[in-house]
Amino acid sequence: MKIVDVVCAPGKTGFFFDDQKAIKSGATSDGAFYEGEPVTPGFSAIRQSGESIAVLFVLENGAVAHGDCAAVQYSGAGGRDPLFLAKDFIPVIQKDIAPLYRGRDISSFKELAALTDERVNPDTGKRHHTAIRYGVTQACLAAVALSRGLLMAAVIAEEYGTNLAKRPVPVFAQTGDDRYTNADKMIMKGVDVLPHGLFNNVTDKVGLRGEKLDEYIGWLVRRIAKLAPAPGYAPVLHLDVYGTLGEVFANRFADIADYIGKLARTAAPLKLRIEGPVDMGDRAAQIEALAAIRTLMEQKGVAAEIVADEWCNTLEDVRDFTTARAGHMAQIKTPDLGGVNNSIEAVLFCKANGMGAYLGGTCNETNRSAEVCAHIAMATAPDQILAKPGMGMDEGFMIIFNEMQRILALSAA
Repeated sequence: MKIVDVVCAPGKTGFFFDDQKAIKSGATSDGAFYEGEPVTPGFSAIRQSGESIAVLFVLENGAVAHGDCAAVQYSGAGGRDPLFLAKDFIPVIQKDIAPLYRGRDISSFKELAALTDERVNPDTGKRHHTAIRYGVTQACLAAVALSRGLLMAAVIAEEYGTNLAKRPVPVFAQTGDDRYTNADKMIMKGVDVLPHGLFNNVTDKVGLRGEKLDEYIGWLVRRIAKLAPAPGYAPVLHLDVYGTLGEVFANRFADIADYIGKLARTAAPLKLRIEGPVDMGDRAAQIEALAAIRTLMEQKGVAAEIVADEWCNTLEDVRDFTTARAGHMAQIKTPDLGGVNNSIEAVLFCKANGMGAYLGGTCNETNRSAEVCAHIAMATAPDQILAKPGMGMDEGFMIIFNEMQRILALSAA
């Protein structure tokens, strides 16, 4: 079967683009907006509407294979590609990507994905924006699945030598700033991993001595004990602190390890993960810091885990963080890795090398990219998958959970 046309459509994402540097520097919120001037290149405001591009492969039998190009909420931060706006990148896809696929026979997913993921943009001399590679490779996966009458998860399992999961992968939901009401929703729905919490500011959220984060964890433990939807409900507590512990403790790693130990005691008997305890400003320093903190935690007997996020952006990054034991778990931030083929390989590498695999992403994705990621999860069995897109909790959790249930039901049938 051939791909006869490639069509692009501009779209919206489930959240926003946020200038992380401006927010961490103290930008104040005004409703859904932030006051002040952006500092990251490309931003016209500290917060602006998220955008996506639908890439539609029209097949010769009339079926349409669909992927969505999307970039992370904090574009341009932590070594990531710049802001992704539809008007800027639809012409790039039409000029340089679409001709690769029009009239092409549908072969393997790996082969089709490589056409875009490994391609150098002739205008820039660099690989295409991660968002382009992300969306186009989703469409490649969907095209192979449609042409063969298989689930996307089954295509992945066949090409990468894995087995489809027999049960849903644990889902990690995020509260956004509404960290109390949305946590209640998560408890009600029995979410496996919660609440993320968006602790991205020291003064207002974490506390100058870390006291506000500690208080919140205590509240959360009590709330789960009171409202557990079933006996034995014991979710993992996973909180993203966006490097703020480095600010609180002036990057004194021993003090950070001790503080995480304190949080673990507050979280008991629930398991605790802290994502992004520090942001050292570059990749090498970040690897060194997370490896040091992990070692200190192990020496001190701290019953918690830390998760690599910032500066762990590409497949190569995931491999290097894993090899260096820089954290207990790596977030595989799917849009940052470019082609979804890289996310697949990242999960498998983590699992083979003793690193927790968190198939993540961003609230700033779309329903389609989330559905494709659910297929990746069911074919590769990471430790957890992010509920996405959006920060409303219900919608993202529904999309991921329901798609995994459909995969299970169809596989069983």
